[in-house]
Amino acid sequence: VQLVESGGGSVQAGGSLRLSCEVSGITEGTNCIGWFRQAPGKEREGVAAIMILGATTYYADSVKGRFTISRDNGKNTLYLQMNSLKPEDTARYFCALKTTSSGTWFDARAYNFWGQGTQVTVS
Repeated sequence: VQLVESGGGSVQAGGSLRLSCEVSGITEGTNCIGWFRQAPGKEREGVAAIMILGATTYYADSVKGRFTISRDNGKNTLYLQMNSLKPEDTARYFCALKTTSSGTWFDARAYNFWGQGTQVTVS
């Protein structure tokens, strides 16, 4: 499985960005795919996730109403639309995939495949 993120960059507060994650080699056992972020000196935190079956979505409280996770199955691509960005959203954003039903959507330890990340800077 390979996950490749793109779409990061620098933006002013209040602006928008859309992150993309191209997924290849996905297996039938995939349970959930999501976005995490990590700022310097902080732990990696779950931002949003989407279940493969049923497409239920989950969001961290800090991004609800501002971020939207979606997927295009035909393109094997996951998206994160980020609006009304704040300086505290500054972090490296990672796409991740887990193939088991164990663990919560926001627990990074439950995910077994990761992309290399893309930097988002909000000033």
